[in-house]
Order: sequence, then structure tokens, then C-alpha cells
Amino acid sequence: MILNCNEKLLDLSAPAIMGILNITPDSFHKESRVNTADAAIRIAERMVEEGAQILDLGAMSSRPGAEIITVEEELARILPILKAIRKALPDTILSIDTVRASVAKECLLSGANMINDISGGHIDHSLIDVVAEFKVPYILMHMKGTPDHMQDQASYENVTMEVLAYISNQIRNLRSKGIHDIIIDPGFGFGKLDVHNFKLMKDLGAFKMFDCPILAGISRKSTIQRTLNVEAANALNGTTALHMYLLERDANILRVHDVKEAVEVVKLWRNINE
Repeated sequence: MILNCNEKLLDLSAPAIMGILNITPDSFHKESRVNTADAAIRIAERMVEEGAQILDLGAMSSRPGAEIITVEEELARILPILKAIRKALPDTILSIDTVRASVAKECLLSGANMINDISGGHIDHSLIDVVAEFKVPYILMHMKGTPDHMQDQASYENVTMEVLAYISNQIRNLRSKGIHDIIIDPGFGFGKLDVHNFKLMKDLGAFKMFDCPILAGISRKSTIQRTLNVEAANALNGTTALHMYLLERDANILRVHDVKEAVEVVKLWRNINE
């Protein structure tokens, strides 16, 4: 499976690692936060050296209860760092974590390669049109509501079936607009309780029905913290365990804070499955 990422190819014949860079002051894992171009380049270069094929840059926190910032502030945070990383790492695939069409467009014009939309196009409907215009891959995630109140809506009769139905409807909409390089993300932790997250992990293989790459973003999240009674800073061991489980259930991309450890998981998994 190969995706065309704005003239860069992403080969997903083996699981890929997406490293997280949060250009924010309030993302839940403080070690992932950067606020200067020099710091961002340093972390980005280390992640690529450790084996990340994709870097995901986001300038607005999407943790539960996160503040919604203005478009102007989001652009002021992300563009200088995006341009600096693009110059330092010209061959690396850069993903932009945003829900806004104007931010997506400016970032794609500045060298980004794909869009990661936690809202599935529901916050800014014109974002889909921007993706179609630039013909870049689109990460389609499931979320109930918006980050500031999504956990208040974490109610499902059958979480897997409801998320599958949502993804199916959105894929149909995306393909009708000419978008075919679609990556799907069940949205662990986005409008979901721990029981929902674990059920979706168990059922992750069901998402292969769409014949799209599956992205799993569970790194250091609150489900791990609550289950193991640890803080985000001490949630790496739980993250690693779940990464192996998710690879066994056909995850194609792991979105992670800790690239080296995730690369080791993939290496071990591949040796088991040779």
C-alpha cells in the first residue's frame, strides 16, 4: 500500500511510525511540546533518525477540555516551525493536525504533505475541499462533539458499530469529492470512555473492511494513565504493550510520542510474523 503525499511516497507495506510534535503550551504530555523553531528542528531530526516516517505537527491542543484558539494564533504558531522543519528535513513527510481549512491550505502551500483532521470534516466543512484541491492524503478520525466537551458525549449502544458507520459515511463523502488516499483513525480517547477505547482496540481489525490504512493513536493517553494509575510521564510501558496489541490487529501507522520505542515494537512484531 503506497500513498502519494504531495509528491512524496509513503510505503505502508510495513507499519509506519508518526512522531508527534505539539506546538502548544497545553498538550497533555509536556515532553511533546515545542515552542521554538530550533527546539522543533532538534526533536524532528531526532525522531527521523530514530525511524519516524511521518511527523505530525499540531498547533492547537485537542486534549479533553482544550481551549479553542483563533485561526490567527494557530497559524502564527505552526507556520514558522513547519517552514523550518521543511527546510531542515526536505524528504520527510509532514502531517498537519488541524480542523481548519485556512490553516490546512497555508500549511500545504508551505510544504506539508497530508492533513490530520480529528473532526472528520465536521468542524470546518471546507477543509475537505482543500484536501481535494491539493490531492493529499487525509486522516479521517472519529470524534463526538469538539474537544472542549467531547467527553460529555461519550455514550454508545455499540461503540464499534457506531464508529464503523460514521467512518463508512465519511469515506463515501470523501470519495465523492475525489479523495482516495484516506487513512482512518477510530479516535481513541476522543469522546470515548476507557471501556469504549478497549473495545475499539479489540475490534480494530474490523476497520480493514474499508481497505484504507489504519492509524492508531494511543500513546500515553489517559486510558493508560487511569488503568495503570500513572501520569503521562510514566505511561510509556503501557503504551508499548498496547502498540504490540494494535499491530496484531492490523494497525498500519502508530502515532507516538516515543519514536525509538515504537520502532523497536515494529521490529519485534515483524520478526515474529516473518
